[in-house]
Amino acid sequence: MKAYVFPGQGAQFVGMGKDLYEKSSRAKELFIKANTILKFNITDLMFDGTDEDLRQTKVTQPAIFLHSVILASVLGDDFKPDMVAGHSLGEFSALVANKTLTFDDGLKLVYKRALAMQHACELNPSTMAAILGLDDREVENICSLIKDEVVVPANYNSPGQLVISGSEKGIAIACEKLLAAGAKRALPLKVGGAFHSPLMEPARLELAEAINNTKFSKGICPIYQNVTGQSVTDPEIIKTNLVAQLTAPVRWTHIMQNMIASGAKTIIEVGPGTVLQGLFKKIDRNLDTSSAAF
Repeated sequence: MKAYVFPGQGAQFVGMGKDLYEKSSRAKELFIKANTILKFNITDLMFDGTDEDLRQTKVTQPAIFLHSVILASVLGDDFKPDMVAGHSLGEFSALVANKTLTFDDGLKLVYKRALAMQHACELNPSTMAAILGLDDREVENICSLIKDEVVVPANYNSPGQLVISGSEKGIAIACEKLLAAGAKRALPLKVGGAFHSPLMEPARLELAEAINNTKFSKGICPIYQNVTGQSVTDPEIIKTNLVAQLTAPVRWTHIMQNMIASGAKTIIEVGPGTVLQGLFKKIDRNLDTSSAAF
């Protein structure tokens, strides 16, 4: 069985999508349409911008989404997923690729999400850090003991790799405690704020209204969602989980384990980067992993 997976924020690079634009009339059509929907030429920033341009949340999220969903679109009949999943932002890409959402609606929601998250980051200066080499439960326990600051597990990326999220002071305290507890590394991340934490509540409220007013259809295959790690097909449950995603942790380890348990043998990453393939290999080295190519 084939699982198609879609990357999240951090996978962007200057020049992303330019080859698709130049080689495929379908891709070019969708990129031009995206410029119209967004009311600015995101293609200029994707193809010829700077790293700094692409690091802006309001640019990063739609850029990665567009690279992913347009690549899936131009694959045509070769895109035959038995299941899909996306890491954080990538969940929206997966929902367009499996036809739960239209291209237009998916892009509008992603841009709304990006602006709402950027606004939430400005309200509460905050950050994230990757904790390597410590059991998940130990990380959870240490975070729970920090009472005066917001610090929570945010991304369960693979066994021994958990990203925490919270206030700047809280993350600094947590990193010190986690290293003392035996973590191999505690790496502050270059992000705009505390994604997948209670500090994203203002963004969740903004996005909830937009999601609830958007039509979700039954997709061509199940999606494994971030909030639960479980397979879902019901459009209303998908909506609920998508709203919860902004303040809840990404359970990517659980998604990978459940996909493999459901019979996934081939993992195809659709979009920029190869991070998700590497995470799957940490779970099962025998998996056939690759990047989608046009």
